[in-house]
Amino acid sequence: MEFWIIICKLVLLVYLALTYIHSTITNIPWVVFSFLLYLCINVAIYIVKIDIGKKIVLILSIVQLAVTYIEVQTLFLLLLPLSLCEFSAYYIDKKITLFVLVLLPILWIDNSIAFQYGLVAVFSFVIYTMLVQFTTRIHYQENQLDLMRKDMQKLSKSFNENNEFIRQSEYTFKLEERNRLAQVFHDKIGHSMTGALIQMEASKRLMNTDKDKAQELLQNAINISKVGIENIRITLKNLKPPTEQMGINRLKLFIDDFSARHPIHTPFIYKGNIERITPIQWKIIHENLTETMTNALKYSEATVISIELHVLNTMVKVVIKDDGKGVQKIKKGLGIVGMEERTASINGTIIVDGTEGFSVTMLLPIQ
Repeated sequence: MEFWIIICKLVLLVYLALTYIHSTITNIPWVVFSFLLYLCINVAIYIVKIDIGKKIVLILSIVQLAVTYIEVQTLFLLLLPLSLCEFSAYYIDKKITLFVLVLLPILWIDNSIAFQYGLVAVFSFVIYTMLVQFTTRIHYQENQLDLMRKDMQKLSKSFNENNEFIRQSEYTFKLEERNRLAQVFHDKIGHSMTGALIQMEASKRLMNTDKDKAQELLQNAINISKVGIENIRITLKNLKPPTEQMGINRLKLFIDDFSARHPIHTPFIYKGNIERITPIQWKIIHENLTETMTNALKYSEATVISIELHVLNTMVKVVIKDDGKGVQKIKKGLGIVGMEERTASINGTIIVDGTEGFSVTMLLPIQ
């Protein structure tokens, strides 16, 4: 704001200087002295940082202009409105009151400059009011920006704390799961194997003296070992998730991550018995989906990429379609060729269409 007020004062000073150049004034030394004194006082206004100091310097500026108007040159009074605006702003909030105060000297000044003073007063008031509003708006926006920065810092801190909590929870869960597995193997399988080993040691000792008893103990060891092996199989089976769950969850995880990192909506629909999809088919679907969505992000300018997975009676149908600009003539680059080769390796088919957006359809036979 101070910069633009200085510019306005310089404009008025230039106007006064040009007026004096084209006039026949006789007291040129006093006029030059008044110019320099006004400049020095107004430079001091923007050097002093304390409000009381600024007010004192502004009063000096107003007094100097009044004295110069009376004793040296009447046109110096044209510099008065801006000084009045600056000083009165400390005490007057209403714009209409400030406007009246700036125009008030017109009642006592010389009629020869009354019209000029009125124009300059209106100009100064309008410029000063605009600068105040602009400065207020800038301060408001800076405050809002500071608040946004603080909110962002809080959100970032909360996000990091949540991530740390998630990592700690995952680590705790892993420790608990390892402890549970260790307990299962110790209580069930460990006891079974220890019992079987004891039975076999006893059978070995009785092999030469009591063959019947030895065979009985050996059979007990075999039975105990079978139970232990069955417990191992059941435990591992419960730990290992079904193939279809791994496939669909991995697909969902990729789609959610893609949607979170890019401003693209990615609805995903799947129907049918997904248990019929084999691991190799899941692998091909995931790789082709990754390739298609990456290409859509780079070239299609799409806002929506929809994914549909249908398990039919004889095939798996996967459709990936975007709402981008599409292409009339499809040139098969390494990406499309790679998808075709991967799909053909399991006797599947790829259909690519670029007429309305861009779509890739995979047809994978069910064995």
